[in-house]
Amino acid sequence: MSGFFDFASCPQNLREFLEIRAHEAPDRAFLVGSMGTATRGELLSRAERIARQLFAIGVRPGDRVGLVTANRPEFLDVFFGATAAGFMPVPLNPALRPPELRYILDDSQAKVVITEAAHLPSVEAALVGADVDHCLTFEPRDDGESLDSIDSPGEGFPTPAPSGETNAALIYTSGTTGHPKGVILTHRNYIANAFQIVAAGIYSADDCFLCVLPVFHVNAQVVTILAPLAIGGSLVLLPGFSPRHFLDALETFRPTVFSAVPTIYAILLQHPAGDGRDLSSLRYCICGAAPMPEAVFRAFEAKFQTKIIEGYGLSEGTCASAVNPVDAERKIGSIGLALPGQEIRIVDPHDQTLPAGEIGQLVLRGDNVMRGYFHNEDATRAALRNGWLHTGDLARADEDGYLYICGRQKEMIIRGGQNIYPREIEEVLHHHPGIAEAAVVGSPDDVWGEVVVAHVVLKPEARVTEEALTAYTAEHLADYKCPARWVFRSDLPKTATGKVQKRKL
Repeated sequence: MSGFFDFASCPQNLREFLEIRAHEAPDRAFLVGSMGTATRGELLSRAERIARQLFAIGVRPGDRVGLVTANRPEFLDVFFGATAAGFMPVPLNPALRPPELRYILDDSQAKVVITEAAHLPSVEAALVGADVDHCLTFEPRDDGESLDSIDSPGEGFPTPAPSGETNAALIYTSGTTGHPKGVILTHRNYIANAFQIVAAGIYSADDCFLCVLPVFHVNAQVVTILAPLAIGGSLVLLPGFSPRHFLDALETFRPTVFSAVPTIYAILLQHPAGDGRDLSSLRYCICGAAPMPEAVFRAFEAKFQTKIIEGYGLSEGTCASAVNPVDAERKIGSIGLALPGQEIRIVDPHDQTLPAGEIGQLVLRGDNVMRGYFHNEDATRAALRNGWLHTGDLARADEDGYLYICGRQKEMIIRGGQNIYPREIEEVLHHHPGIAEAAVVGSPDDVWGEVVVAHVVLKPEARVTEEALTAYTAEHLADYKCPARWVFRSDLPKTATGKVQKRKL
């Protein structure tokens, strides 16, 4: 990758980061668009106010602050205000049901919860009997439990500046393999990852970033908030994703970059609202969170006359760890090269580096790697071994060092002693003209140990039989890789960030 990364030359914490950006150009717009506007100076002032309000009700450095909200400008105020004061925001998916919210609020030991009126009933149901001091809303309430009701005298932040090693936020994993785990990210983690992205050379100060992914997820926090602010760009925030509103925002506000997951690209590709749109402002689109089917990749680029830059990351690595170059060779199907300041290896079960072409576990290290899992030493030791973060992702590298994700280690299917990688089968299925989505999992079998089961969602009006799909896969795959069973579904269960929840299949 192009560029050089040196953490020592970066701001050492998120307060310093925000203050430097605000003081160098206080009147420069950062947040633009229909959801509200804010200059850098206003963003700093709003963050200071939130920090003083939380301090006034007893929140202290290290305390966790649950944040249950859809995309809205106030998220930025709370995120920057809490982290700059040394508090730890715990951003939560507002679509979680009360028992799911309760689990995370209990596990994180949140002192305060901040939410919005639309999600207050769900949050209140989750808090019955919980040890939480305050449940605040952005909107005014008769009982006074709102941010606006808290007096915040004085100026500036109410606490000393945190260090780079101070815990900044607690990010809960999507829970695709069980109960979600709390990932502890430090100020160093966030700053390092934002500037690693900048050092990769894929952003410019003239870029306007469209944020459609949920702000509770690190992709939105780092790729479309922190990194753009670091380089001097601007941000258009959308409340969520719908094809028409998304495309309207592209035409109205003319953003140059957006980040999305494969599901969003597939929906946009099939939606008639995209026909004939002027999307010429886009320099490129970023895709992460899950592998992009090559068929969707090529069809989207052809239809919208732009290019997709695939990357890779995970919450345990703050967000981003690899990306395809923008101005050099881009390999479709690859997640590209390691970001500046990070090292990536493909290793065998004994942590020995594998040669190019061989599949093993992807491990990485850098200043972006998490401190560990909150109150979970066993999981921390399993993930952080010998100085490397063990991601659990299976990958290979080619002769040029470009990386390719082959699937999750826990998702690999072993049929009769032969390793089968679901992604290979899913790629074949996505090339079938009648299939909109596909997910492959293993199922226990008395004879083979495991057999392949394919869950498919057909395109509207498609008429495809199990026999036809069996014949199709037999033409493209070795016999042992062909699905033994087919499950036709109306949709696939997904997390809020578009990852298929294979444990539910």
